[in-house]
Amino acid sequence: MSINTSSRALLTSCFMLLTLLSCVLCAPLSAVMQRDVWVPAITSPTSASRWTVGGTFLVTWDTSSKPSQVTNPTGKIYLRYGDATQSNPIASGFALTDGQVEVTVPDDTTPEKYKIVLFGDSGNWSDEFPINAAT
Repeated sequence: MSINTSSRALLTSCFMLLTLLSCVLCAPLSAVMQRDVWVPAITSPTSASRWTVGGTFLVTWDTSSKPSQVTNPTGKIYLRYGDATQSNPIASGFALTDGQVEVTVPDDTTPEKYKIVLFGDSGNWSDEFPINAAT
């Protein structure tokens, strides 16, 4: 019976170890390890905006709700058509806390309705607005 008792003791020890490990993993993260998710609302362009291919325009967003720590403070701006965000940013390397950045609509952009996507801490997009052909 000593073999059976040893097996039981080993199994009990493993169970206790797993229980303690699960308690540690469920503990709240320290303030240093907590992450924020900041989704600043894009204020421009709006649905009333009219952009043209090749033109330079100002994209703006609200920075009033910025958390004390921004996990990813560097932003990128993309154009989004329908359900697809373009693979190349039209602006990158700017600080999200700036609240604005100038972008140039690429010359190969098909005139259509688009949205602006702001990436940094999180991705969010503007209202849909038209980009018209250059005249």
